[in-house]
Amino acid sequence: MTVYCGIDWAESHHDVALVNQDGQLLAKRRISDDLAGYRLLLDLLAEHGDSPETPIPVAIETAGGLLVAVLRTGKRKIYAVNPLAAARYRDRHGVSRKKSDPGDALVLANILRTDMHAHRPLPDDSDLARAITVLARAQQDAVWSRQQIANQVRSLLREYYPVALDAFSSKQGGLTRPEARAVLALAPTPSAAARLTLPQLRAALKRAGRSRGIDAEADRLKTALRAEQAHQPALVEEAMGQQLLALLTQLDASCKAVDDLTEAVESLFRQHPDAEILLSFPGLGVQLGARVLAEIGDDRARFADARALKAYAGSAPITRASGKKRFVGRRYIKNNRLTNAGHQWAFAALTASPGAAAHYRRRRDHGDWHAQAQRHLFNRMIGQLYHCLQTRQLFDEQHAFTSSPAGLAMAA
Repeated sequence: MTVYCGIDWAESHHDVALVNQDGQLLAKRRISDDLAGYRLLLDLLAEHGDSPETPIPVAIETAGGLLVAVLRTGKRKIYAVNPLAAARYRDRHGVSRKKSDPGDALVLANILRTDMHAHRPLPDDSDLARAITVLARAQQDAVWSRQQIANQVRSLLREYYPVALDAFSSKQGGLTRPEARAVLALAPTPSAAARLTLPQLRAALKRAGRSRGIDAEADRLKTALRAEQAHQPALVEEAMGQQLLALLTQLDASCKAVDDLTEAVESLFRQHPDAEILLSFPGLGVQLGARVLAEIGDDRARFADARALKAYAGSAPITRASGKKRFVGRRYIKNNRLTNAGHQWAFAALTASPGAAAHYRRRRDHGDWHAQAQRHLFNRMIGQLYHCLQTRQLFDEQHAFTSSPAGLAMAA
């Protein structure tokens, strides 16, 4: 007898429903979100035929957490069903639109019973790949958070301290540079900056880790920070200085988090067997390669072909046709993290690969906008990545891009 399990997930408890192939409810149970509850769930599955050889498939509305980790043992397939999709299935079993946790668990079990072929189980990635996923996403979130705080600092400086903004805007990294944060912490207001001495500036630069050109940089900063500018009232300026110090504390913590996570990602990524293949591609460094690996995983059976991976990445166009109307455009439902990494990858590849640059120029000549040409290039390169990972080959510029005029015409 084939059995299907549905679990309605919540923070403190979970509702479980088991049905057979005829849709008959075999058991239902509410379990707590702790070790005792997990053991009760595994015992319930075992009572209805669950074994390492024939595990019962499970549908649940989340892809992470301890409950999913406990269930992802052996060969069991876990289906993470989108809550929006589950809500549409709920209407098949009742028209009242009333929601209940036991009812949702039954709906999830019936989704597997009727349409399991239309849903994708969680990939069978290795523990190393899943650990890289955690760190790469955390590093990406930390970078976004750092930029958000830096934007707040920039906006505040424009209101009362524009000379400080001008002093660091031309440097790579801008306000996130250690010396910028050190100097602003030393002189959070224009009045304090006017009293800065060269020894104080040199000491601040040394504390920030600078070892070369300290005297020249201190002279430049002293001149820049003492440039004439309009002033807020003294009390208002002092209050804004206090606000700047609070933001700098957050920015310092965010920058440290980025540095720590970057180091952790690099250490773990280089241990993965796919790292050598990913790093062989032009435009992919350690951090960007780790982000790509984090989103596609290392389960080689996850994507049926390169087209499936391209659709998942959002690089392949989608066709919508209804009646006499037909529209070909970009995908909106996609892995946004992989799409973000793909745009950076394609942009970096323009200077690292002559073939990629020629492909981009050809797309622009055909009328594509910059973003369209980049997406087209990403679509091609991620297809090449799929082939290299499946065949365990390194990237080869000569095979990846055709340099002859005839080849370029065929590629277009």
